[in-house]
Amino acid sequence: ANGTGDIASFMAINTTPSIITATITVTPMANGCQGPDSTFTITVNPIPEVDPSMDQELCASTSTNAVNFTSTTAGTTFDWTNDTPSIGLAANGNGNIATFTGLNTTSNPITATITVTPTGSNGCVGPDSSFTITVNPAPLTSSIADQLLCTNTTTNAINYNSTTPGTTFTWTNDTPSIGLTGNGNGNIASFTGLNTTSIPVIATITVTPT
Repeated sequence: ANGTGDIASFMAINTTPSIITATITVTPMANGCQGPDSTFTITVNPIPEVDPSMDQELCASTSTNAVNFTSTTAGTTFDWTNDTPSIGLAANGNGNIATFTGLNTTSNPITATITVTPTGSNGCVGPDSSFTITVNPAPLTSSIADQLLCTNTTTNAINYNSTTPGTTFTWTNDTPSIGLTGNGNGNIASFTGLNTTSIPVIATITVTPT
């Protein structure tokens, strides 16, 4: 708050989100005589910070939530980088991140890290903040061959598989009269095909991988 002689270099501090200006008043003294005061100011701009953003996890081909960056420091702008553009988001940009469709053409989850850098209106750059967007793959079912058989004979068992680990399968059958229930999950065991009519009966089984 006061002192004598020169003012050595010191580390400027501002823990608020606003500009702080200090006025230093200097009084010269020589031979016991006091001269007129002189003043100058030291202005310390705040270091802006970006408020945390939530991590996101979604399935491929679905939309992300928009990301709107905020800061307690007025006038802050935001630049960001994305280390994995293959999720459907550019490698870098500025401002908020609009909703986009997550992409993943692999069989495993892909996690992108987005790093945000805040810059105050005074040009001061604040600390980086990061969050992740994870895009899980949409699993695919391996092709299943159609079957053709005579009534009262046995079908081949149907075993589903996918390149995506941990995939489960549900299925529906639009013609239960062939001897197979209308829906189920997992593989379809061998069963006896039925047809009590005088014409071929065709059932379509639709499989959904999750």
